[in-house]
Amino acid sequence: MPAPKRDIYVLSSKDLSPETIAVAFAKTSRFPESFREIAAELTDEKSAQFHEKWVVGYGHASVAEHAVLHIAIENASRIAMEAIESNRLASYTEKSTRYQKWDTDSFHIPTELDEHPLRDEYIATCKMLFETYTHSLEPVKAVVAAQSARRPNESDEAYDRRIRSQYVDVCRFLLPAASLANVGMTANGRVLENAIRKWRSHPLAEIREIGETIKAVAQAEIPTLVKYAEPVEYLIETGKAINALTPTPSPDGRGESFPPPPMGEGPGVRDWCQLVDFQKDGQERVLAAALYRYGNGSYSEAFSRIQTALELESAAEALLSRLGRHDVPLRELEHTTYTFDLVMDQGAYAEFKRHRMMTQTPQLLTAALGYAIPRRVVKAGFEADYRRAMDAAQDTWAKLNDFNPDVAQYVVPNGFNRRVLATFNLREAFAFCQLRAAANAHFSIRRVAQRIYEEIQHVHPLLMKYLKLYDETWQGIDEEYFAA
Repeated sequence: MPAPKRDIYVLSSKDLSPETIAVAFAKTSRFPESFREIAAELTDEKSAQFHEKWVVGYGHASVAEHAVLHIAIENASRIAMEAIESNRLASYTEKSTRYQKWDTDSFHIPTELDEHPLRDEYIATCKMLFETYTHSLEPVKAVVAAQSARRPNESDEAYDRRIRSQYVDVCRFLLPAASLANVGMTANGRVLENAIRKWRSHPLAEIREIGETIKAVAQAEIPTLVKYAEPVEYLIETGKAINALTPTPSPDGRGESFPPPPMGEGPGVRDWCQLVDFQKDGQERVLAAALYRYGNGSYSEAFSRIQTALELESAAEALLSRLGRHDVPLRELEHTTYTFDLVMDQGAYAEFKRHRMMTQTPQLLTAALGYAIPRRVVKAGFEADYRRAMDAAQDTWAKLNDFNPDVAQYVVPNGFNRRVLATFNLREAFAFCQLRAAANAHFSIRRVAQRIYEEIQHVHPLLMKYLKLYDETWQGIDEEYFAA
C-alpha cells in the first residue's frame, strides 16, 4: 500500500470561524481524519463546546493559538499604545509620527480629570503643544530644505514627501503622549485573552475601556476564548504594593536633569546608557554553544575546547563572518545576555519599545529628567518657542503628578527623557543595532543603537566586530542633531 500523498493547504478564515479553525487543528492529535474532514463536521456551536471543555475546563490554552484576529484600534493615546503593544507575541503596525502630521485637536482627555480643577489647564497645555508643533513645521522645513536640494523636475508634493520625515522628525519632539494614533493588531486567542486581562487591570481608565471594548469586539469572532478575560487582582494589587515602596519624589517632581553626555569621554562614560550586567564569559558561551550544535560531545567539552584565543577567533569567524545584510544569526547567539539602564527621549522610546523580544521595564513617563533640544530647532530660530512650550508642559505635569502620576504622563511631550531597563541576548542586539542604526532611522534611536553597540563591543569585541553598522558614532549624532 503506497504512503499517503503529502498535502498542504489553507483552512481559510473566509469559510471557517477562528474558533472552528482552532478546533480543527486541535483535533488532529486524537483523530486520523484530514483537517478538511474534521472541519466539515464542525459547527460554531460544537467548536464553542470543545473550547469550553478543553481550553477553559482543562487548561489546554495552546489550542487558542490557532484562532487569529486582526483588530483595528483607532484614536487611542500614545500612552495607551504602549499598553496595547506590550504583548510580546502579537504583531502591530502603528500610525507614524515621522511621516504624518497631527491636527491640533488630536489628543486624549483622560476621564480621571472630569470635574477636576486641572482639566482646563491640561486641555490648554495640550492645545498649546499642538499649536507650537504646527507653527514649528515651516521654520524647521526651511532648514531641511536648505540642506536638501530639489531634484530636477521634482514637484512640490514629491519634494515635500521626500524631506517630510526629516523635518517632522524634529517637530514631533513637541507632541504630548496624549496624541491620538491608530494601530493594527494581529494576535491569537491565547495572547489576546492575556492582553485583555492586563488592559482591564491597568490603572488608567482609557486602557481599561480599551480592554473592555476589545473583549466585546473579539467575542463576536471567538466568543469562548475571551469569555473569561477579566481583571487580574494580582496585577492590580501588586502594582499598588510595589509603588508604596518607591521613594517619594521631590516636591516639584522635577528631580535630576539628563542633558546629552559630555563629548570625547569614550566608552568609560556611564550616564544615559549603562551596561549594568553581562556575562564576562559571554563570548565563550556563544561559541561553545555553536560547537555543541554541530558536534556530538557535551557542552562542558565544547566550553573547555573554546578557551584558547586561537579557537575563539576561529569559531567566531566560522559562526559570523558569512552573515549577509539580511541574514539572521544562528540562535546560539542567544546564550549570552546584556542588561542596560537607559535614559532616552520619549520619541526614541516609542521605537525602542517595538523590540518586544527584549525584556523591557520602563518607568512612568515623566518630565523629571529634562528634555532634548534638536539642533534644527535652534537653526530654525525656534528655540525660544520650543523651550517655552516644553517648560509649560513640565509645569502642568508637576501639578498633575501630585494628583495622579499615571494621568500626568499624558501631557509629557516626546522630547522629555525616560528611563527603561532592558535585558536582551546577543542575537537581539544584532537585530536592534542593525535596524535602528540604519541611515533612515530617526536620529534619536540611532544614537541609542550606536551607543549600545559600542558598549557591547567594549566587553565582547570578538563577536561584535562582525556587526557592520552605518558609519557614524553616537558622539557624532549628539553633535549634529542635538543642541542640548
